[in-house]
Amino acid sequence: MPTKLTIHTYDAPGHLGRHFVSDPRSRAYRRRYAGQTLRVTEWEPRLPVLDQRNLAAQGIHTAAQYGLDHDVDALASCTGNAAAALLSILLTKQQALTAGLRTDDPAAAQHFAIGLYAEATQYDRWHDMAWPSQDCGSSGLGVAKAMRARGLIDQYGHATTGEELCALLQTGPVLMGLPWFSQFSDPGPDGFVDADPDWADSPIEGGHEVCLTALESIGTEDGDLLTDHTVLRFRQSWGSSWGDHGDGRLRLSTVLALLDQIDLIQPRKDGVAP
Repeated sequence: MPTKLTIHTYDAPGHLGRHFVSDPRSRAYRRRYAGQTLRVTEWEPRLPVLDQRNLAAQGIHTAAQYGLDHDVDALASCTGNAAAALLSILLTKQQALTAGLRTDDPAAAQHFAIGLYAEATQYDRWHDMAWPSQDCGSSGLGVAKAMRARGLIDQYGHATTGEELCALLQTGPVLMGLPWFSQFSDPGPDGFVDADPDWADSPIEGGHEVCLTALESIGTEDGDLLTDHTVLRFRQSWGSSWGDHGDGRLRLSTVLALLDQIDLIQPRKDGVAP
């Protein structure tokens, strides 16, 4: 019997492009929280902040690279961009270079991210579209499958609770796909996308994928997480002028408020320490 996926698609404008796809088989790969101590931790990407917008101005010409009639100036490639940031942490510099990810060249790294995005659209077999013929967006599951197919990772697991997410961040970065509210697009200089308590009243612009890189602070009381006082940092893919030098922040309570629309995936490569 075919597996029944839960799918929620969004419009895929050039700066957004993640779709929510949940596979019930993923539950077997849930990494449960076992009571381990949670500590503040961070994982710094080894490549510059990428920008999936304004591609031509960065010297990124998609027509010649992908056989298009003309260059496109933005792509719904956030899954590929988030995955590239994650891989720059997971792999050593030499391993990344061997895999084709140049961490010292933003344009080359952006091409790498676009390539991952293209492959992710192929692995998203729940629809019949794919880049480069259509800028259709992709999913966290799709890009995880693309990374595994390339041999860049050996496995990927999932978090379904706040404690599980904080526990995963003890061991490495995490891909997070989420609905993107218009309020999120205009953070303050500290990068908090949920600084306005009424963020949920703003329109949803689409779906987006980011790379969670840090558990910056942990609030606890009597052993329980205080989710409003637990802060996550993520690497954005809209250039270094966005947010806090290209990074954003949000509270764990915001993640939990959207948990039924969020996927949290941690790719790993056995035997490789970030």
